[in-house]
Amino acid sequence: MYLEKLLVTLLAAPVMATAPATVSHQVVAQAPAAQAPAPQAAPKAEAPKAAEAPKPAEAPKAAEKKMTPEVKDLVDRMQAFYEKTQDFSSDFKQDYKYKALRRTQTSTGKVIYKKPGLMRWEYEKPSKRTFVLAGEKVYAFDPEAQTLSVGRIDTSQLSASVTFLFGQGNLANEFSISKGECKDCKGTLLVLDPLKNEPRFRQVRLEVDPKTAQVLKSTVVDPDGSENAIAFLNLKTNVGVAADAFKLNPPEGTRIDDFTKTQQRK
Repeated sequence: MYLEKLLVTLLAAPVMATAPATVSHQVVAQAPAAQAPAPQAAPKAEAPKAAEAPKPAEAPKAAEKKMTPEVKDLVDRMQAFYEKTQDFSSDFKQDYKYKALRRTQTSTGKVIYKKPGLMRWEYEKPSKRTFVLAGEKVYAFDPEAQTLSVGRIDTSQLSASVTFLFGQGNLANEFSISKGECKDCKGTLLVLDPLKNEPRFRQVRLEVDPKTAQVLKSTVVDPDGSENAIAFLNLKTNVGVAADAFKLNPPEGTRIDDFTKTQQRK
C-alpha cells in the first residue's frame, strides 16, 4: 500500500483476513481517547541456564557526528516550525523509484494535517485512493475496489523522521545529520543517517527551505535501495483545517475490513 511508503513504511495496515462488512453510514476518523495500558501477567520463573559468553555490544548503524553550526541552526528552526504549526495543507508529488525493477512510479494528490494526530492523503493520480491517520487508527479507502480497510498502529513506535512533522520527536536524538550536496535542490539538503540499526529504512533526506525552515521534499531510502520522494507544493500552514475534513463517506455497499478487532485479540 502507498501508506507504507508515505510515512517511512511505519503505518502499514496489517495483512490479516477478517470477515468483511458493508457500510451504510459515515465513518468518522477521530483520535481515540487515551486508554490505560492493560495489566501484564508476572513473568514465569525459569530454570537457570548455563552461563554463556557475553555477546559484544551491537555497533550503531551510523557513527554520530557533531552537527555543524549551520546544520544545527537549520534543524532547530525546522523543529520549531512544525512545533508551532497547528495544521497545514499541501499538494504533493510522489516519485517512488523501484531499484530492483528499475522504474519510477509517480503519484500526485493533496495532504492535510491537523493537531493532534489527524492526517489525510488524497491521491488523485494515477488512481484515486484515500488514507486517513487518526490517532492510532489508519483508514485506507479504495473507491475502485469499493473497500475500506481499518488498521491500528502504535504511534509511540514511530520514528522522529515522522513525528517531527507532528511537532513531536527530536531528530538529533535519532539521527546523525549532515549537509548534503544537491545541484537540483531548491533548498538545503539535510542527510539523516539513523544512529541505531533501523530495519525500516536506510536513510532519510530532507530538502529544507533555508528561509522558512519548512520541508520542501522528503526522500526515504528503503533497505533495498528503493527511494520514496515526496515533494510538498503550495504548502499553507495554520489555515484552520476543519475536523470534518478527516471524515470518510464511503458509498453504500462498500466492504469494510476492520483489522483492529484482530489486533486486539492478539
